[in-house]
Amino acid sequence: MIPAVMPTYARADVVFERGEGAYLVDTDGRKYLDFASGVAVTALGHAHPHLVTALTEQVQKLWHTSNLFRVAGQEKLAARLIERTFADTVFFCNSGAEAWECGLKLIRKYAHDTGQPERTRIITCGGAFHGRTLASISAANQEKLVKGFEPLLEGFDQVSFGNLNELRAAITPQTMAICVEPLQGEGGIRFAGWDYLTAVRAVCDEFGLLLFLDEIQTGMGRTGKLFAHEWAGITPDVMCVAKGIGGGFPVGACLATEKAAVGMTAGAHGSTYGGNPLAMAAANAVLDIMLAPGFLDSVDRIGQLLQRGLAQLVDRQPAIYPERRGVGLMQGLRCGPPNTEVLAALRRHGLLAVGAGDNVVRLLPPLVIGDDHVDEALTILERVAVELAPEAPE
Repeated sequence: MIPAVMPTYARADVVFERGEGAYLVDTDGRKYLDFASGVAVTALGHAHPHLVTALTEQVQKLWHTSNLFRVAGQEKLAARLIERTFADTVFFCNSGAEAWECGLKLIRKYAHDTGQPERTRIITCGGAFHGRTLASISAANQEKLVKGFEPLLEGFDQVSFGNLNELRAAITPQTMAICVEPLQGEGGIRFAGWDYLTAVRAVCDEFGLLLFLDEIQTGMGRTGKLFAHEWAGITPDVMCVAKGIGGGFPVGACLATEKAAVGMTAGAHGSTYGGNPLAMAAANAVLDIMLAPGFLDSVDRIGQLLQRGLAQLVDRQPAIYPERRGVGLMQGLRCGPPNTEVLAALRRHGLLAVGAGDNVVRLLPPLVIGDDHVDEALTILERVAVELAPEAPE
């Protein structure tokens, strides 16, 4: 018999009751170091005092009014994001998939409203993940995502991630944009380098294409800058953001230049819940912390510390962890054993992580961790490697 909660997840048999900082506590009272962060969502950890205060104050005043009226929190957050990024305008929604879909519609509308209605196609990358809506799985076109959901939405041409020759060859008179993640998360913490991102921007400029960046997972400080593309010294035309921007509250945003958003006039798009007062209180509180002097520098420093420790771990335990990948606090370990086995062992020892493609374990800790948390995680990772190591032949 089908359970009351639709069984679309292979859930671990753990129920968490509370959290504080970098730790979660389950209903049996067991404590875990959280290097999953709700899949890169709880960027400031659990029960952060500033977020708790902001939401507590807002929940006592106003939860929802709809987007038929002005929302003060939206205007404040949009202005702050515009000041800190390439964008001229922002649309608020509830999730990364919604933010990505908004970007897709914006690009289609741009082509239509600038007299290029034939230019409806978007180039995407193999191994990408943009969400689980029909459009986003069509763009990613991975068998594990699309099987059973055909026919897919037309309009996407996929190329190998990191292959510029293949990218250029895929451009046709119908191409309007290129969509890329600066660093693939779900795909296995795959990184093609900042030079690749710079080159993709140059290709867009050469062919008159819009650059659509998916920074749902890489954004909001995860790599040591507010947005990962800043490392490459480039700017996109459209960018979708979610996960860490709400610190655990459902918030998504689609950022765009005035040029790209030319078609996004009244009635072009909408969201009932998007940008409600509670969500905006959370997101503005997150920005308060992330934009504070020294915060991102600290994330960069701790990310380098974790990266060095993981590199040394790979040197010591190549049978269990043959490869380290990632940037900042978005790290991955490709595993020798099945990553599900490694994840279960880590959980038994009190460390939470996340699976990814290519048999990778993702380490996505809160951005507020310290040196001691890094040491604790590395100790557990080492302990699990010893436990899972194959026995030497006699």
